[in-house]
Amino acid sequence: MSSSIGTAGGFADEPRELRDEDSFDTDALQVWLHRHVPGMTVDEPHVRQFPGGASNLTYLLSYPDRELILRRPPAGTKAASAHDMVREFTFQDRLRPVFPQVPEVLALCRDESVIGGDFYVMERVPGVILRGDLPAGLTLDAAHASRLGGSMVDTLVALHEVDVAAAGLADLGRGSGYVTRQVSGWSDRFRRARTDNVPDFGAVMAWLDSNQPPDVGYGIVHGDFRMDNLVLDPSDFSVTALLDWELATLGDPLMDLGSAMAYWVEAADDEGMQMARRQPSNLPGMPTREEFVARYCDARGLSSEDWTFYEVFGLFRLAVIAQQIYYRFHHGQTTNPAFENFWMFVAYAEHRCRRIAGID
Repeated sequence: MSSSIGTAGGFADEPRELRDEDSFDTDALQVWLHRHVPGMTVDEPHVRQFPGGASNLTYLLSYPDRELILRRPPAGTKAASAHDMVREFTFQDRLRPVFPQVPEVLALCRDESVIGGDFYVMERVPGVILRGDLPAGLTLDAAHASRLGGSMVDTLVALHEVDVAAAGLADLGRGSGYVTRQVSGWSDRFRRARTDNVPDFGAVMAWLDSNQPPDVGYGIVHGDFRMDNLVLDPSDFSVTALLDWELATLGDPLMDLGSAMAYWVEAADDEGMQMARRQPSNLPGMPTREEFVARYCDARGLSSEDWTFYEVFGLFRLAVIAQQIYYRFHHGQTTNPAFENFWMFVAYAEHRCRRIAGID
């Protein structure tokens, strides 16, 4: 592509040194890997940590001839249904043959004595991952930003069009009633994670409960579809891999789209919404939330007219995720300073949900 995207090859996602609270016994890890991953040497890896990790943690294992990714849960209290390494591994393993943007998973460990919990390893997919703002020296003009945004829509459409039975995933879902389960489940999670410095979301949860539509489809729900979970080809910024399948399940794909749009912060959004921006969706040329939804619905033959419920749900769900993370910080289960002010966004999200829903 032209120089308008800069020298993208120099912007591969870079890990950092381990935080003390997230370290583990690399000797024990390497012994296990040598026994369970074909082609592994006995050499101990250089272990570094990726800068995300608000929920499950992601590490880079560097060897002279290969690089692997390790995924594991964080230490501390967590929701009973979250951080399931077995499910995350299984979902990707079965999906990859019909959705090639899934990285190749290699081995799953359920022996907690190795590094203190379940984990799995997979091949690293090289490429560019965009977080927050574009890194210094990388530019993306309006035409290419528009193409990237469109590619994201098309990737989500392709995922939602996968035949779950043909992919062998049918046993990982619970059937109809997904919308109802989501409203109830995320409401319960918020109540358990609430701290005294955020609103109670009572009116918002009541509105979601009384305004929920019936399921309009049944397919794969990624659960965390945003730009920093995509690996991009540095030559043309096409999507080569979709990462972080921690929340993947089967259900109504429109709920997945609503969740994705909660992260899609536009340049014109107010200061409160900007707190949630973790991707350069604000660049000139990027589609607006309305344009993203319209393109998706047009591709799948759906109506985008009644979008309010999904918009409110997506924002509420994001607020719950932020509150769960903040709860861990508030109670000293993590010292990561990035989480210290998450409560401020949670309070803002309650106000925004009420405004969008027309709640007095």
